[in-house]
Amino acid sequence: MENQRLLVRLAKIFDKLKIPYFITGGIATVIWGRPRFTADIDIVIQLVANKLDQLALALFKIDKDVYLDKSMMAEALRQQGEFNFIYPRSGLKVDFWILKNTPIERVRLKRRVAKKIGGRIVYFSSPEDLILSKLLWYKETHSTRQLEDIESVLRISGSKINMRYLKTWADQLNVLEILDRLLEGGPSDIDDGKTHQK
Repeated sequence: MENQRLLVRLAKIFDKLKIPYFITGGIATVIWGRPRFTADIDIVIQLVANKLDQLALALFKIDKDVYLDKSMMAEALRQQGEFNFIYPRSGLKVDFWILKNTPIERVRLKRRVAKKIGGRIVYFSSPEDLILSKLLWYKETHSTRQLEDIESVLRISGSKINMRYLKTWADQLNVLEILDRLLEGGPSDIDDGKTHQK
C-alpha cells in the first residue's frame, strides 16, 4: 500500500513537470507476473538539465526527512546513470535511472504501458521490455532472481507478449540464447557453463 501511494505521488510530479517516465524492476514484475516482495522502486526518467532543480524541489517536498542528494542527481544526468531517493516513513528506496540515448531505451519509453493505480494513470515498462531488461541484468550479474522474474512474466502475461519483438531485440542485445533456454525449460535449465553469448 505504501508503494502504491508513493507511486501515485511520483506520477503526479512527473505529469506536472512533463517528465516522461516508466516503472520497471520488481514493481513492474508484480504488474506483469506473480506478486513478490520488493524493497525498492525502479523508475526510468527522461530528465533534461533545465528540469533538474524543479524535480529536486518536488521530491524534497514529499517529506521533510527524505534522502536525496542533488549533486548525485546532476552526476546521474551527466553520466546517464542513477540516483537514489529514500522515503523515510517506510524506508522505501527509489532508484531513478536516467534514460540512455540508445535505440532500445527510446523504444522502451515509446512502448510504455499505462495502468490505473489509486485512481491515477501510472506508466510501466511493457512486459517485453521488462523481460529484455532482466535478461541484460542476468547477463551482467547472473542473479537467479532475474530469471525467476522473467519466468513469472512469461507465465502470467505470455498471451500478451509480442514474441517477434522480444526475440528480435533479444538477438540484437545478445541475450537470445538465454531467452530461448528459458522458453524451453525455465530458470533451472540455465547453466552458465552451457550458455554462451555471441
